[in-house]
Amino acid sequence: MRFTTVRAAWFALLAAGLLPGQITVSAGRAVIKAQSVERVLDIGPGRVRTVSLTVGGREMLAAPAREFSVAMAREESNRKPRGLRPEEAGEQNAFSSANRARWRGDAFDASRYDDPRPDAPRWVDTRMVEAGAGAAAAAAPSVESSAPAAGVHRLTVGLPLGGAPALDGVRLELIYETYDGFPAIRKWAHLRNGGTRWLRLDRLVIDDLHLSALTRKPLAAAMFGVQPSVVAFEAQGGAAGLIAASEIPSALRGISDQGALGYTPGLFEWVLGPGEEFTTEPVFYFGFSGAVRPTLSGASAPLDRAVEGPYLRFLQEVVGIEADRAPFHGPQYLTWAYFYDKIDDPLVRRLAGIVSRAGFTEMLLDDGWQRGRLGTEVDTAKFPDFAATSEFVRAKGLSLGLWVSCFRNTDSPDMRAMPEARILPELIRSPQLPGLAMSFASAWRDYYVKDLVATARRYGVTYFKQDFTNIMYGDLAEGHESRTRRESLLRGLRGLLAAQAALRKAAPDIVNEITHEIYWGTPGVPADLAALKHTARFHIPPNECIGSDLAREFPGRKIGAAEHRQALLRGCWLARQRFYSHRGMPLYPLEFYAAATMNHEGSLTAEIQDRQVASWLMGMPVCYSGDARTLTPENIDHYRRRFDEIRRLASRYGIYRHFQFSGVPEPTDTDWHWWGKLNPGGEGVVVVIRGSGGAARRAVNIPWVQAGKSYRVKGLFSGKAYGVLAGRQLQEAGVPVALGPYGQELLEIEAR
Repeated sequence: MRFTTVRAAWFALLAAGLLPGQITVSAGRAVIKAQSVERVLDIGPGRVRTVSLTVGGREMLAAPAREFSVAMAREESNRKPRGLRPEEAGEQNAFSSANRARWRGDAFDASRYDDPRPDAPRWVDTRMVEAGAGAAAAAAPSVESSAPAAGVHRLTVGLPLGGAPALDGVRLELIYETYDGFPAIRKWAHLRNGGTRWLRLDRLVIDDLHLSALTRKPLAAAMFGVQPSVVAFEAQGGAAGLIAASEIPSALRGISDQGALGYTPGLFEWVLGPGEEFTTEPVFYFGFSGAVRPTLSGASAPLDRAVEGPYLRFLQEVVGIEADRAPFHGPQYLTWAYFYDKIDDPLVRRLAGIVSRAGFTEMLLDDGWQRGRLGTEVDTAKFPDFAATSEFVRAKGLSLGLWVSCFRNTDSPDMRAMPEARILPELIRSPQLPGLAMSFASAWRDYYVKDLVATARRYGVTYFKQDFTNIMYGDLAEGHESRTRRESLLRGLRGLLAAQAALRKAAPDIVNEITHEIYWGTPGVPADLAALKHTARFHIPPNECIGSDLAREFPGRKIGAAEHRQALLRGCWLARQRFYSHRGMPLYPLEFYAAATMNHEGSLTAEIQDRQVASWLMGMPVCYSGDARTLTPENIDHYRRRFDEIRRLASRYGIYRHFQFSGVPEPTDTDWHWWGKLNPGGEGVVVVIRGSGGAARRAVNIPWVQAGKSYRVKGLFSGKAYGVLAGRQLQEAGVPVALGPYGQELLEIEAR
């Protein structure tokens, strides 16, 4: 093997003992070790490939890897792609019947992003680059080590490409990082076009591995054709495996059945001009291993223990979760589910008085407060003095939130200041809500952030729910950052997340939330790691507030209290399912829509209210909606008591930032299940739910306490004192709990 000067320096450092023990290189072989995970790279003339990936000594790789792959082509005339001018753009109704069929979020049709113009770019001489093959490399790899931060160890392997016009002058760098204390290897790639040609990248796989025959287990939701961002690959028997996670945003992400991590073919494209560079989003593999431990009610698997413990800490400490740096408001009441856009000053004042008495601490004015339902200009016919309305809400002890979208009226301040910032071609959202979509792949995103900050300061807003986008339709406008319609997908998503980061920096006191609809389109996509790195909250799909609007949910017939009560119960069950489907991410930034504040002929009993509180406590009880005017004095008092109790638990134990589910039954609505919200000391609350059936009494084991401690256990819903019990007893024998059908209990666990 021929070594570059950089590699010679590497070996000198290694011989001197100056390199971190996590990364070693000798005779064309690099070993990256991160606790129980070990990755072995074969580095030879023109090639880099992983030949072994073990967890606890167990091989996870089916065959030597291609390592990284991308298709590269050159523009035939070597011209920069031309943007779309307004006079060429035309206008379409995105929600017409024809476009609905073509643009459904779960119907993949890559041809919708093709450019039919006569002078559209012509990409020729396509070459497939595989880092493990070597055919495209122009010289031997270089290897460099660095420590970019305390406890962080980085290996950078560089490959100069060549041998074809589409590859000449291009350099590929593969970057691997490990982090002290975590069995994880994170990777991303960097490409630099040092040549003279305009190039296109597509079919890019960042970590092109083929794992052995492992069981695939999604740990994050997949909806509307969009891949989960976290998937576990578990060896037979469950004793070891890998969590594969992607930080690529939204529908652009792909995780293959064999564990390869990259971009979605047909949706990803990037144009690389002379002198330009492209850096991928990171991806990582996190190892887990250990014994499968039988428990009183199931089995505790090493995968589940990893997810609720060291893996969650890795997300918080290494990947970064923006909610950890943002204020927390809640419980939240929002106006949409029953009132929709039909809100005004008298209604808002009446609702604020009710929900403040019920113990809510945040009120979101959803769609309907703005002129034309778009932008940030107030509808003065409905709110003659919006500053006074805002002050009234805050005086009730409620943080004020506002709904906003990225659509604008043709005569909005945005369009007057930046008419070139709209997305082209123009796609009107709907005849009922006309407006033009503004582009996050343009300088408008800075205007947008400044506008939100100014609006917040003007009205005392501390929370923005950001909704609706046309990112999924593509943006080809001249002067915007994207050069092709496909490229605009990633540029638009990156621009949206950059706007969120800028908003958090400019106004750290503001809670920024994005919805599943602004993150791609309607219908929207689940939360993912990329979003949680930049937003304090994510509004997860589907948009269901079951039981909030009888006329809409039960059209043309009258329903009674019993049927409405069943609807409210279904809403609670859906909430638990949706939170659990996202368990590969922290649940506390997630907002599920919504617990229905609707009492129909006495349907909203104290037991139903308790079930709402318990169900939303799998994450956080931040989203309630419905006609609060139907709440009885008893409902109002009961909500307040429960919310006060939860605030006490949050203040004392930090319950929201924890979620334990190993060694107990999975969620069900026909039997018992429970989960923990316990801090590292084993203190907090255990939420216990009984469905329609199951035994009347159940021993509830709590595997997450410390065996050597003793804990006082108290039932907060029942008021029952269970006494002081040893940690080992709680783990092995559990707490005997009696519940009726559809009953629930909160067990406070306090160390003694």
